[in-house]
Amino acid sequence: MERITFLLIAVAALAGVAGYTATASRDNGQEAAPIFVNDVPVGYRDWQFISVAHEEGNLNSFAAILGNEVAIKAYRNRTIPFPEVTIIAALHYRFVPSAENNKVFGRDQSFVPGAPTNVQFMVKDSSKYAASGGWGFGHFNSEGKAVDGAFMKTCLPCHQKMKEHDLVFTRYAP
Repeated sequence: MERITFLLIAVAALAGVAGYTATASRDNGQEAAPIFVNDVPVGYRDWQFISVAHEEGNLNSFAAILGNEVAIKAYRNRTIPFPEVTIIAALHYRFVPSAENNKVFGRDQSFVPGAPTNVQFMVKDSSKYAASGGWGFGHFNSEGKAVDGAFMKTCLPCHQKMKEHDLVFTRYAP
């Protein structure tokens, strides 16, 4: 009986040490590879224009698509895949009719940005974001707060459909 008790205690201790070691090694940089951008890139509002986007349906928005210098150079040179440190920003807004403009035109035809809905980013870092084709995805609500991971898991499946364009939907509008 003493041997069985001793054996059970030894097995329990060994399991506890193994569990602690696995947790400690995971906490020391061996966690799952990130695919989400958690910080808004500094100075993105000063980046250059790439294009605009209009999304209907539930989104009912339009966006100004901006890029850092690396993104702009890649677009102009038609460089695919995009180089490291490329960052693309999409500033999304609801669109609303412009009463002032429509008065001048004499009919409803002009729309302008309404309330901002979100800002999205794609950041090219093939090492950091290897699990998602080299791109990190960020989505920040109108208050500048990152959305939850469950929402973010919808990004990569859509972007993977654009493999021939390095997962990027937007085309350059010179």
